[in-house]
Amino acid sequence: MTELTPPGTKPARPFFSSGPCAKPPGWDASKLATEVLGRSHRSKLGKARLQYSIDLMREMLALPDTHRIGIVPGSDTGAFEMAMWAMLGAKPATLLAWESFGEGWVTDAVKQLKIDPTVIKAGYGELPDLGQVDWSNDVLFTWNGTTSGVRVPNGDWIPDDREGLSFADATSAVFAYDIPWSKIDVATFSWQKVLGGEGGHGVIILGPRAVERLQSYTPAWPLPKVFRLVSKGALAEGVFKGETINTPSMLAVEDAIFALEWARGLGGLQGLIARSDANAAALDKIVADREWLGHLAADPASRSKTSVCLTVEGADEAFIKKMAALLEKQEAAFDIAGYRDAPAGLRIWCGATVDTADIEALGPWLDWAYAAAKAA
Repeated sequence: MTELTPPGTKPARPFFSSGPCAKPPGWDASKLATEVLGRSHRSKLGKARLQYSIDLMREMLALPDTHRIGIVPGSDTGAFEMAMWAMLGAKPATLLAWESFGEGWVTDAVKQLKIDPTVIKAGYGELPDLGQVDWSNDVLFTWNGTTSGVRVPNGDWIPDDREGLSFADATSAVFAYDIPWSKIDVATFSWQKVLGGEGGHGVIILGPRAVERLQSYTPAWPLPKVFRLVSKGALAEGVFKGETINTPSMLAVEDAIFALEWARGLGGLQGLIARSDANAAALDKIVADREWLGHLAADPASRSKTSVCLTVEGADEAFIKKMAALLEKQEAAFDIAGYRDAPAGLRIWCGATVDTADIEALGPWLDWAYAAAKAA
């Protein structure tokens, strides 16, 4: 291999993974509140801290009082599965898929729940025709495709007078986009994305139409305990007041609280959006300045501002792994290879916990890794 001189300046925080994502700037484990550790999550203190995290999420998301927030097991995957198993089957369903996780929901609906849904697909980097959607059905989609870098441009395609429920897997979207909550009946996410929190816990948001479905419909299949949001025909309201279905990690809760308080210090949702926008713009400039780099999502209107997926001229999976390994060895960028099921390329997280200066510093390192991998 020809020796190439690495750039002189590294990103100060080279954490560009798309999940778990970079911790908020200034984060340190010693800054987390610890008085609840070793206490029951059902103690007065434990329930107060869980409720406080819910209150902060509502504030940072600008979520209306019409929507409930619950902390549930299993990260975003568990939260979305909970919604599917508890509510699907009452109406015909349409599932949209243009990346790996959307494909996963299709598999569950077809092979596990066996509800024979309408499936509308698009390839990686593309968005299906949203005008095809029949809103007399329940509709399930990914707001921001973490593995493809493709997002819905807005909520205008979701009608206010829809008959079915809208289910949004929003794990790479919340805290980075101004989501129109009147358009969303069910949303799920995890703290490990835009907040840079720890994994293992999911969050489910229910609008009033979703609550009505839960209270009026009993699915044909049995529900595991961790999926049950209804007790004796009524919504389990305690779940939305910090009384979790199973034991949460209070350390993860405190970590999320730290991130939410950091977000409040930025000015809340608009501050988080501004940071994501600035990061995405900085990466766009890097791509525009290099002929060998491109965006997997060609249309800027549907291009993610958080999980940004890039094409690399002439690269296959082995070449991308070589680039990523070179950057990791230099501690210039961690975990930027594309998702295993996606086309070979790079994936760079541009959410709010990343500093724009670190995105800007990454450009010369991508040049170096590309040249070094070609010379190897």
